[in-house]
Amino acid sequence: MPLFLRVILALLSLAVGAGMAAIAVFLGLYLYYAPGLPAVDSLREVRLQTPMQVYSSDGHLLGEFAEQRREPLAISEMPERLLQAFIAAEDERFYQHRGVDPLGLLRAGIHVFSTGERTQGGSTITMQLARNFFLTRDRTYERKIREIFLALQIERELTKDQILELYLNKIFLGQRAYGVAAAAKVYFGRDLEELELDQMAILAALPKAPSTTNPITSPERARNRRDYVLRRMLQLDLITPEEHAKAVARPVLGQRHAANAEVDAPWVAEAARQVAVNLWGEDAYVRGLRIYTTIDGDAQEAANAALREGLLDYDQRHGYRGPEMGLDASVVDDPEARRQVLAEMGPSGGLLFPAVVVESDREGVLVDGATVGEHRLAGEDLAWAKPAEEPVSEWLQRGDVVRIRPTTEGGWRLSQVPEVTGAVVAQAPDDGAILALAGGFDFFTQRFNHALQAERQPGSAFKPLLYALALQDGMMPSSTLMDAPLVLGDPALGAEWRPENYSRSFHGATTMREALANSRNLASIRLLNTLGVDKTHGELDQFGVRRAQHPRNLSMALGTGTVTPMEINNAYIPFANGGQLTTPWLIARIEEVDGTLIYQAPTERACPAPCDDPAGQQLEFVTAQGPLQFADPVPTLEPGVAWQMSQMLGGVIRSGTGRRALELGREDLAGKTGTTNSYRDAWFVGFNAELAATAWIGFDDNRELGSRETGGRAALPIWMGFMQRSLAGTPEAPIERPEDLVEVALLPETGQRTTDDDPRGYREWLLPEQIPERSASIPSAADDPDAREGGRRGIESQPEFIF
Repeated sequence: MPLFLRVILALLSLAVGAGMAAIAVFLGLYLYYAPGLPAVDSLREVRLQTPMQVYSSDGHLLGEFAEQRREPLAISEMPERLLQAFIAAEDERFYQHRGVDPLGLLRAGIHVFSTGERTQGGSTITMQLARNFFLTRDRTYERKIREIFLALQIERELTKDQILELYLNKIFLGQRAYGVAAAAKVYFGRDLEELELDQMAILAALPKAPSTTNPITSPERARNRRDYVLRRMLQLDLITPEEHAKAVARPVLGQRHAANAEVDAPWVAEAARQVAVNLWGEDAYVRGLRIYTTIDGDAQEAANAALREGLLDYDQRHGYRGPEMGLDASVVDDPEARRQVLAEMGPSGGLLFPAVVVESDREGVLVDGATVGEHRLAGEDLAWAKPAEEPVSEWLQRGDVVRIRPTTEGGWRLSQVPEVTGAVVAQAPDDGAILALAGGFDFFTQRFNHALQAERQPGSAFKPLLYALALQDGMMPSSTLMDAPLVLGDPALGAEWRPENYSRSFHGATTMREALANSRNLASIRLLNTLGVDKTHGELDQFGVRRAQHPRNLSMALGTGTVTPMEINNAYIPFANGGQLTTPWLIARIEEVDGTLIYQAPTERACPAPCDDPAGQQLEFVTAQGPLQFADPVPTLEPGVAWQMSQMLGGVIRSGTGRRALELGREDLAGKTGTTNSYRDAWFVGFNAELAATAWIGFDDNRELGSRETGGRAALPIWMGFMQRSLAGTPEAPIERPEDLVEVALLPETGQRTTDDDPRGYREWLLPEQIPERSASIPSAADDPDAREGGRRGIESQPEFIF
């Protein structure tokens, strides 16, 4: 046999032997590792982690929470060009190999042999899928072997499209984004189908090093990797030269986009998150919960706008505090640098944008508002803040960072972030459902929820609770109270308290109705003294307020205890719904990602459609702000007393401290102002039959709001702004008078009952137990003028002492 044939046969024998040895090694490795490999058929049933989402009652997104940002999509919903970009970048032979690409492994082996570095893994998309679902990212030979075997098994169990779909939904792409749909939202604020070719290439470039080559942390590296992907797509004839040239010419812009809430309700979303985490722990973030709240989207937006406008109005009344900061000249001179600084600051409350002064002269300034552009501010844009006759350039200079806000006319004006804060909360009187909740000016700078957590003195807003108890005790709205000086104290301690009315005047004998409408402190203290402090204190839980938060003494009449805005709002609801005490509740129902109902409040409001038998588990949950869980309303006041209170509180608006609300042009509103000692808190709590709402304003450090900043001036406009927006276009909803009331004639001078035909009498709706007996001798109105007018001079000189 010729020598060359013997050489060929020897080489063939060697190759066959080597191949058989390789097969034997492969089979041996498989038999060794196979028992420890996970079952890949579980991929058929895989449930990708999806975020928790919180919705309003009408289905608008309020917030999203997740450890991983993920939005799983079917492969049919993904653009073809996106699939091509990933295949070109990661595995060009994806549709030809069976899970392992020998050529890729050979290239990786040659690289390791020649350099000693394991920087090229030769991983196919299927191998990456195996690693992402079942293995660690450790760079070891053993992990690589297991990855190969798993990839081969996956290819036997799933189709290529199923593998690619799982991969594109599972892959980590940086910035907590998992999967291409979430990454598109994070990096570009768009859905996948809205992406340009260059943006798809950026996503396809991320799997190699998502944390260091993404367009937010490193735009230059992202551009280099994007251009590599586009070049590979061109080489594979997936795009044309024209498309390639256009795509590589586009800039790489790095900006993180948050999930876009459809309704601005971050404090609501946070309260809902606490409920879910208290129930399910960290698992709540990954199981795709859909939490539907009782929030009405329109009412929530009205609360946001009214509160922010009210806080800004207050802040403007008290003057400009100056620029927030100053920038170095080098930063001001570099447009990109100064805009980067402003972008990091971001808008406050969604409407106060940071801007830097780039030019300043006597009459005005030119500011650069970064995302909102350059604007000239002068005249009325600065008038509220400008010192009299002082050139603008003396108090606003180049490099100063200020806040600007848009005007209704399409321009911009100088503003500032308020130091004062506040809250607005609204409920449905029939069942206590929370319809709107704004816990401050800007959630992202202060997450404390003032609506649910701020413990503040209610001042005169507390008085209606005492007056309701007095009516329940048999007194009438026209019962007489004495508005006259008094001194309270303990002789043993030598301490005295001389309370005063806000007006520092006295009105003598006055009806309960008038005393409440005009918020007369002295009359209210005498009323509490008549009712009994201990008895009244013990009955406060009829209104759902915590007795421990209120003093057991006569100062309780002036609201010296503490309540939260939600607590006082809920306390007024019995006046609007016929005497039923409700529980504030927020969570209507909770569903799994597939629509499975796991909780539903047992009331029709929680049902997506009318239902007779609400389904779902009845879970017990609490938050840092309380349960916020539905409970059936319970009777707490006689319906007649509740109606009488609604009428008396209507008098606050018709002729008392809330007269400004007449500007709303409605006759179905009732409520009460509240102002605390030294003007530290300002309140307005009000309602009609369909809506009960509270506005509060104050400082977190409890400093004074300033002279004359009463509930009627500081809080009432916020409440009015909310009610005007919320009730626009709705018919009036007065409180219906119950049948347990009787109309009787009373004498204005004495409150005694008289005959129906007595010309001196006035008509009053009373409960049977409130009706006074008819006197045999009816006195004349002229018999005791001091009883009507109060004998002001004598009152001032002879104060009553109560110990």
